[in-house]
Amino acid sequence: MCFDFNPYNDAEFLVGTEEGKIHLCSKAFSGQYLETYEGHYLAVYAVKWNTFDPKVFLSCSADWTIKMWMVDMTRPIVRYDLRCPVGDIQWAPYSSTVFAAVTSEGQLKVYDLNQEKHKELCNFTAIGGKQPALHVSFNKHDPIILVGDERSGVNSFKLSNILYQGPELPEEGSTKTVQQMEIAKLGRFLNSMDKVEY
Repeated sequence: MCFDFNPYNDAEFLVGTEEGKIHLCSKAFSGQYLETYEGHYLAVYAVKWNTFDPKVFLSCSADWTIKMWMVDMTRPIVRYDLRCPVGDIQWAPYSSTVFAAVTSEGQLKVYDLNQEKHKELCNFTAIGGKQPALHVSFNKHDPIILVGDERSGVNSFKLSNILYQGPELPEEGSTKTVQQMEIAKLGRFLNSMDKVEY
């Protein structure tokens, strides 16, 4: 149904299946999976690696859920139930904790785990007349999200400043990189005690 290459290891990729399984694969081992993740019970529509952390990924499914995974754990660590099929997800290119999702009811939902752990920060009706939204994409340079529907329509949204906070920058004299700072920010969420939503 879908696949995504790890942005930090181009030999490693994820494959989402119609049965709800996600396989971690490698171009170096074409005859077998490195790992299988089971947590969805219907088709997986999208799998996406985190923009900054090479060990974290999201999946979304016809089973109404978004799930967050770590490569070394075969069970999801976080689950969001959107109460309708989720057509696509996308991590923001500017933050390790921001992602967007679109649903079969034409909704665009934007999350920032750094600000709100349990639900979306905003919810827009992306498509008039509740047309199913199939794809979502962040602009890499500007605070804009594009949403595509099943009738070839594309809607654009401008993000508010609260949703478009750039990467945390290292303090002057620090040896940490932007990627290390963003991984630490996501790590604070992952290490919180109440992160699992079942």
